Amino acid sequence: MKPALYLLFPLVPTVFLTIWSGIVGRRRLFYIAKPLSTLLVIIAAGASFLEPNRNLLYTGGVLIGLVLSLSGDVALVLEGKSAFLWGLRLFLAAHIAYTAVFMSLGRFSPRDIPSAILLFLAGAGFYALIRPGLGPLKGPVIAYMVIISLMVHRALSTLTSPLFSPAQATMIAVGALLFYASDVILAANKFWKPWRYHRFSLALYYGGQFLIALAASYFR
Repeated sequence: MKPALYLLFPLVPTVFLTIWSGIVGRRRLFYIAKPLSTLLVIIAAGASFLEPNRNLLYTGGVLIGLVLSLSGDVALVLEGKSAFLWGLRLFLAAHIAYTAVFMSLGRFSPRDIPSAILLFLAGAGFYALIRPGLGPLKGPVIAYMVIISLMVHRALSTLTSPLFSPAQATMIAVGALLFYASDVILAANKFWKPWRYHRFSLALYYGGQFLIALAASYFR
């Protein structure tokens, strides 16, 4: 079994604690469990250095994205508009890091056109839904939506890249889509309709991050 897979054993309970503590309001536990979960994903990505075959560009870019995500996690557990904006900026930078990696190692093909159209329509529809609640955050949210959509688009492009095995590219594509879905739930909760159980989106978030990190261990 790949060394990175062993990180699932501590990751599952820490993600469960993160979700549970967020729902019941155990803030101190939440502040510990959430960054710890992200740290475990970082270790999972770093475990690719134990593999005989690795791609330093992929692993390095993913590690940069994960460290930025960890910083964003810390910012988002704090309250206030300023903390949210910092979290938004840090996750935006994480998505840029992922996008750069996927763009460098992926491949442009005619298959990119349908996914680009679908992502544009999904983004435009979701923006119309949350727009009334954005206030002065319209600009930053639009920028974030553009970058995360581009990140998902380039993650999907790995499915046609010869650098990735089908299983590995599937990990990246599914991981990016899960990350996207978790952000949609987070934004809907904040800008559209509050949902008490929005913390369940963290299962999607960590599932997506882990798959992207795990793919680093599967280069041929």
